[in-house]
Amino acid sequence: MDGTANPWLRADIGIRADRIAAIGRLTNAQARTTIDAADRLVTPGFIDVHSHAAEGLLRQQLRQGQPLLAQGVTTIVANPDGGGNVDLAVQRASLDQGGIGPNVALLIGHGSVRTAVMGSANRAPTADELEKMRGLVRRGMQEGAFGLSSGLFYTPGSYATTNEVIALAAAAGEYGGLYTSHIRDEADYGIGVAAAVDEVIRIADEAHVIGIVTHMKALGPDNWGLATSLTKRIDDARARGVQVFADQYAYEASSTSLRAALLPGGIPVPGEGDRAMRTEIEPVVRENLRRRGGAAAIVIAFYRADPSLEGKSLAQIAQARGVPAEAAALDLLARGSVSIVSFNMSEADIEHIMRQPYTMTSSDGGLVLAAEGKPHPRDYGAYARKLAVYVRERHTISLESAVRSMTTLPAAVFGIKDRGILREGAFADIAVFDPAKIRDRATYTEPHQLAEGMSFVLVNGIVVVDEGKFISALPGRVLKK
Repeated sequence: MDGTANPWLRADIGIRADRIAAIGRLTNAQARTTIDAADRLVTPGFIDVHSHAAEGLLRQQLRQGQPLLAQGVTTIVANPDGGGNVDLAVQRASLDQGGIGPNVALLIGHGSVRTAVMGSANRAPTADELEKMRGLVRRGMQEGAFGLSSGLFYTPGSYATTNEVIALAAAAGEYGGLYTSHIRDEADYGIGVAAAVDEVIRIADEAHVIGIVTHMKALGPDNWGLATSLTKRIDDARARGVQVFADQYAYEASSTSLRAALLPGGIPVPGEGDRAMRTEIEPVVRENLRRRGGAAAIVIAFYRADPSLEGKSLAQIAQARGVPAEAAALDLLARGSVSIVSFNMSEADIEHIMRQPYTMTSSDGGLVLAAEGKPHPRDYGAYARKLAVYVRERHTISLESAVRSMTTLPAAVFGIKDRGILREGAFADIAVFDPAKIRDRATYTEPHQLAEGMSFVLVNGIVVVDEGKFISALPGRVLKK
């Protein structure tokens, strides 16, 4: 199944060094190594267009990225949401130095660029500051970035006007780069999700670049059912010639920081003894808890100040302490940063977004050690889950469409040349699996479980998974646009 959404066909694949040398009936060909893929599907290796795994790949124990390879992911796109290193040459060297399992494509982050030039200033840049930011974006593109990412919901991205982002996206566009955004509002915190999608469309249109609504969703019960309206906006934009796409992870829960969820826009966290400020802020926290589905819908993923709370809901913590949920939330924040899993999407919206031909697959996942917290299961299962649940069990989309959303579509949108497709001359990033057996095992309560069912995985022609077992190889590369 070559990734183009064509039906499967039976063929042999010959690999020489890091490339596919031949596809067809290769009965008489000689090979040093032969993999028998009979009764299994052979696809391009999957591309994760929104990944937080680059930081984990720098840790010695995680450099192979086994949770990614176990799902067939052979390339990740790093530095999403406006974050990451401003100096991509340094980041590239750090990844190259110790070797990595999957390939990594880098983005240059708007938030990081803004911080480098303006610090945490909540204002528009001066003409000189804007030019300095454009210079950093250009440098990132010259160092191989595939485009500009933004996180306009988070500070300092939320301080930026649309015009500022257009100017920086246009700088990326000078080098063929795209623009991908954690949009300004995925719910109804401020401008609302519809206006936030419109903003991506405007930026793509006026900067003359591809625009991506990344990890697209309609967040919170108040917004359930809006997916059809959001995709119509994209359909209308595409009909008039604006290049707009989306990506998505197939879970009903998202993950972010408790502070971003309950105190967005840079609202300060009151100290434990600051009663006046807490009294003023508690109604804001209470409303944002309601907006995300209530305290029972928020589960602690990481909390260094008290790891015993990881895996518990905010409702359980509040009940145990005999305080309102908003007070419990502020108590946690006063002692340190908190990562959460937040159950706030509707299945109908998830399936509608998934069916769109411009929706790529992503994970929004990271790489952590098995002893670290209760992370979102997307770290381990996003791709396997889509194939198991939404293709095999629910028939939401076809297997061909799912594979396309993980391979040729992201490769085409990001301009990742000679990857994401099975054809002669392409890099030999390949996944081999039985579609009836692939499945995610990571759950919200027990997330540290590798996906299963992937028989073989090759990265740049090197086998990294052999009959379901990892081979100690680090053949991944940091790619350049």
